[in-house]
Amino acid sequence: MNEIQHSRKTNLFIILGSIFLTNAILAEIIGVKIFSAEKTLGFSPVNWTFFGEYVLDFNLTAGAVIWPIVFITTDIINEYFGKKGVRKISFITAGLITYVFLIISLVTVLVPADFWLDVNSQMPDGSSFNIDYAFNTIFRQGLGIILGSLTAFLLGQLIDVFVFQKLRAVTGPKMIWLRATGSTLVSQFIDSFVVLGIAFYLFGNWSISQIVAVGLINYVYKFSVAVLLTPVLYVAHGVIDRYLGKDLAEKMAKEASADRSFL
Repeated sequence: MNEIQHSRKTNLFIILGSIFLTNAILAEIIGVKIFSAEKTLGFSPVNWTFFGEYVLDFNLTAGAVIWPIVFITTDIINEYFGKKGVRKISFITAGLITYVFLIISLVTVLVPADFWLDVNSQMPDGSSFNIDYAFNTIFRQGLGIILGSLTAFLLGQLIDVFVFQKLRAVTGPKMIWLRATGSTLVSQFIDSFVVLGIAFYLFGNWSISQIVAVGLINYVYKFSVAVLLTPVLYVAHGVIDRYLGKDLAEKMAKEASADRSFL
């Protein structure tokens, strides 16, 4: 591999890794906000009943909005850098997410400045407002949520790369949509339920039926968006292939598909 090809390969990994890392960390930070998908789009809540006990709407974490981008980026990294590339960026991201949670935990115990409390002491309607309490409530997350998020993230990534390479062994370089959709179908199912099971069943007080009900809502959304973003995957492949050149792109894809082990 000549110097130009090596440089392009390195640049590609840095760009894809940056997109992956940024969206994964951002999803963890903004995930504390729960929003109504129906009301955001101007519709009434669906009020679905699960198990005759729970009435659920499409109320999702804000992090779910960008989480499909993480899985699509995973598939692209998998296509050109294989299991080793996905594993490398996944563990780096998990380490940085842990760092983010640690720093947030530290800053929430800092004593707020009096003037900061004073200048932010009122709501627009004149009612009192405690900005320090709001800051801590928004950014501080429980141990269960942190452990659930990290476990689901790493397990989802490992399963995604494994299924992707197994499907690639069957499809060859063609049918990108099948291996991308197939790996996402499995990995996002695991991701959706593991985080809820750890955070709200092991560390919380949710029942199994509630975990299943809420998990299904999250899974339907994540998978649906990932499918809708499939054209983006093809566009990205086209841009990358032109950037790398046909010979280098094919060589990288062939090397990436050689390792089909789980770990």
